[in-house]
Amino acid sequence: MSAQGPPPQGGPPQGGPPPGGIPIPVGPNGERPTPEQIRQIQQQLAAEAEKHGISVQEYVQRLRQQAMAQQQAQMQAQQQAQQQQAQPIQPGPPKPEALAVANWLKTQELKPRTAVHDEKRKDMFRVKRAIRALQSPAYQKARSKNPLLPEVHDRASAENTFKLLPLSLLALRVTKVDEHAHEGHNHAKPKRVKGLWTVKIEQHQEAHDDNYYIWLYEGSQWKQKLYAVGALIGIMAVVLFPLWPLMLRQGVWYISMGMLGLIGLFFAMAIVRLILFIVTIFAAPPGLWLYPNLFEDVGFFDSFRPVWAWQETPEDIKNKKRAKKDKKAAKLAAKAAANGKPVKTKKGALEAAPAPASASAPAPATAPSAPAQEAAVDEAPQPTGAQTSPAAGGLAQRPPRATVEEADDE
Repeated sequence: MSAQGPPPQGGPPQGGPPPGGIPIPVGPNGERPTPEQIRQIQQQLAAEAEKHGISVQEYVQRLRQQAMAQQQAQMQAQQQAQQQQAQPIQPGPPKPEALAVANWLKTQELKPRTAVHDEKRKDMFRVKRAIRALQSPAYQKARSKNPLLPEVHDRASAENTFKLLPLSLLALRVTKVDEHAHEGHNHAKPKRVKGLWTVKIEQHQEAHDDNYYIWLYEGSQWKQKLYAVGALIGIMAVVLFPLWPLMLRQGVWYISMGMLGLIGLFFAMAIVRLILFIVTIFAAPPGLWLYPNLFEDVGFFDSFRPVWAWQETPEDIKNKKRAKKDKKAAKLAAKAAANGKPVKTKKGALEAAPAPASASAPAPATAPSAPAQEAAVDEAPQPTGAQTSPAAGGLAQRPPRATVEEADDE
């Protein structure tokens, strides 16, 4: 048995001899070991074979089988990893717990806003509002009635309950699309709807407070189906109108004539009130309106109240706003005085601008007295149509400040 001869072409990849011989390792650059190294390898193999109680050839064969089995296992593991990476996520049926959570959250006030995803309008909400709803007593009350709702006792359990939505593809995290960025070679700008976000789905579905999610779950469709059946019945009824009984056809004719009469009366009222305003704008300025709320965005009965009113001038509008501010300031002052807290008064628009106080000795602010509040309320403008007093001169205009609604707007 010679271990120094060159290995045949069909030998193992390590460059060893054919089956039955002792494998001789070859270096990475194809260099062969020295005779002394080969002798050491042969002695080591003989010692290992003697330790296991088998011949050298049987020990070499066992080593080859182990190497081949390990190589096959590695190849199978690589193939499985490649299949798992290339295999897309297949949406399965949602879990009953996720459906229960989604149905309950859709009944809560999450302050949703409309967003555009894939040229479709979707309802978008913030995670913090959903987490807050899951930690509310209303959820515990609903859970006592519906056992499918998961238990929530802290922030971590609330997040785990919320994550049931993206796991069942009921709601997914989105971010706003950058309108200036272009993906790939398509440089056409995406279609944008004014006032609405255009969003895209993110790969990582996280549950931070500032993340936004859109609803992919539309809930129960029984209402849409009911509307569709009603529309179909209505269309069939209109098409089969000639087959209706004579009494029904006469009733429809009377109703249609009554509706046309109401529409004509509405247009006549609009023309009469316009003529009256044009006459009174010259005879008794600033003009008189009949049913001033007729075209305002109010209810049906509020459209006919009041019956008449004078045309509002810019001074009337300013006085109304001023009266609202003074009334609000008076309420805040009265509330603070009842609680015994110091009040920072805001000077009304009818007061002169005060001189700036020195930083070294600031004067403490005191609540306005009751007579001053009554005087401010008395100076408020009267309802529309009454005589208003001219505004006082030398008034100081305050800088505009952000309201509470603007500061809290998201």
